[in-house]
Amino acid sequence: MRKGFVDFLKKHKPDFLAIQEVKIAQKDIGKAELDFPGYEEFWNSADRPGYSGTAILIREDLPIKTLSRFNDIGVKEFDTEGRVQTIELPKFYFVNAYFPNTRHDLSRLDFKLDFNKAIFKHIKKLEKNKPVIFTGDFNVAHEEIDLANPKENDGHAGFHPKERNSFDKFLNENVIDTYRTLYPKRVQYTWWSYRSLARARNIGWRIDYFLISKKLKNNIKSVEILDQVSGSDHCPIELKLEL
Repeated sequence: MRKGFVDFLKKHKPDFLAIQEVKIAQKDIGKAELDFPGYEEFWNSADRPGYSGTAILIREDLPIKTLSRFNDIGVKEFDTEGRVQTIELPKFYFVNAYFPNTRHDLSRLDFKLDFNKAIFKHIKKLEKNKPVIFTGDFNVAHEEIDLANPKENDGHAGFHPKERNSFDKFLNENVIDTYRTLYPKRVQYTWWSYRSLARARNIGWRIDYFLISKKLKNNIKSVEILDQVSGSDHCPIELKLEL
């Protein structure tokens, strides 16, 4: 909020804006100095204060209204961390997710893989009813083109073969990576470490995605990585669909 977030909202006017790792406790939302003019707020806080959490801002003047909104995926170990939100609209579902970090010592690798299975199952279940738009911080670079130093990071958190293979399997289930579909060879990143002037040197990773049901492929108008927007170690990504 101190780094131009509201100005970003006013400039770009997204219909939906999905945020990950919000960290705020549910009991503190009303106390915090948060004001998003023209937007409804939908929060999913972790049980543990100052940790994880997600939120979606929804434009109040949308010509279509949400049919339902719900948090979590029915698996307690993940739901207590506030990692998933789902909104149903007449023609599609919109899902926001914050995937676990496997940690430097890979101590959460199995937890991450189990989360992947659970949320991918959730997406497939939704798809039986209508198409899905799925976004968030996936905490994994899918291919070597998606990070600056793939050789040095092979087998490490965020680029472990098991993480990448899990993502591969999901993309084989009638779901596409919108950015890579439009730009097979383009090199851009969405996250940079705060260390070693990584952003200034563009030593980054592409770990934030918009995935959509394959049947929406022809509805894509544009996909952009807004890497000139600062204020976080991540930058925003933007998907425009004609629906």
